[in-house]
Amino acid sequence: MLPLSYALRNLFRDKSRLIQTVGGSALVVLLIMAATALNGGMAGVLSASGSPRNAILIGTGSEESIQRSEVAAQLGGIAEAGIPGVLSALGTPAASTEIHYMSFLEAKDGTRGQGLFRGVTLRALLVHPEVRLLEGTFPGAGEVMVGRLAWRKLGIAEEKLQVGSVVKLDGSEMRISGIFAAPGTVMESEVWAVLGDLYMLAQRDTASCVVLRMEEAKDFSEVELFSQQRLDLELTALRESDYYSALGAFYRPLRVMTWITAGLVAAGAIFGGFNTLYAAFASRIRELATLQAIGFGRGAVFFSLVQESVIACLAGTLLASVIALVFLDGRTIPFSIGAFTVSISPQVAIAGLGTGILLGVLGAVPPAIRCLKPSLPKALRS
Repeated sequence: MLPLSYALRNLFRDKSRLIQTVGGSALVVLLIMAATALNGGMAGVLSASGSPRNAILIGTGSEESIQRSEVAAQLGGIAEAGIPGVLSALGTPAASTEIHYMSFLEAKDGTRGQGLFRGVTLRALLVHPEVRLLEGTFPGAGEVMVGRLAWRKLGIAEEKLQVGSVVKLDGSEMRISGIFAAPGTVMESEVWAVLGDLYMLAQRDTASCVVLRMEEAKDFSEVELFSQQRLDLELTALRESDYYSALGAFYRPLRVMTWITAGLVAAGAIFGGFNTLYAAFASRIRELATLQAIGFGRGAVFFSLVQESVIACLAGTLLASVIALVFLDGRTIPFSIGAFTVSISPQVAIAGLGTGILLGVLGAVPPAIRCLKPSLPKALRS
């Protein structure tokens, strides 16, 4: 076998080719890492947003969007009384009547952004136990509570959405009473207001849904039975986890397009690598033949050429990993119903490493085979 130092020395024989190989592989690896992180972040936040123990009662025909749903304002009381298996905390049933309302929030400096507003009561904390108040208090009349990532979804500077700040919702001034977290869920991008205030601001006398937290996931059958028996209420029962899974399926084409784009760029880089490496190897045909003449087998020479390419691509992978950690890790990305945080996890790093190795091997094998194909006498005369 040829020593590793031989491959390392050859890398620096043509610095422009080295820069081109490292830069091209870094771009491809960065795109693959970004695609993996983005897809994983979006899928993760949607899967974590729904609990299998939570059941949602919405209006029939609104299964794809709670915002369009309308149910009777008194449905919460009817449901908690008529459905066995609803969790109770200190005698209070975990049944939350909610309004989901898409509108614009305006900061004091006039900047405004669209976000999801959720009208709730204190019972919302019983059905969404992942919600934690970070600062301030639960909202009262004329107040709102913002998720810690709401600023990113709204496109408003974070310092404009601090506790005590005054904002406008549909022309009405509201004071921010608190900031909450709901790690890994879309709720962190929402703004919560008192249910009564949203009835007035949204100019409606119906709620969007009733969310019930059951004692066990299997008790969902009781909610389904209730919705089927109460035909007068025109209800559909959904598991909260199933609702967000359906949203994940809705966004699947977007995630597929991300992969297709990254794949096309990778394919272009591989074909570009073919040309670059063929030109580099072709100029060394006599040298490669000399190595064979002094006793190194064709397989050893082939392995050394692939080694050169892989080392260059791994250098690009290292560069891409540093860029990803500096510019992508921890970045919050908004999408239509919320926002998610990009994480350069071990899985993302492994995807990048695998891509770098694959680029090095695929880019070097065809040029190496072609340059080693001529017979030894013919190669020595070239």
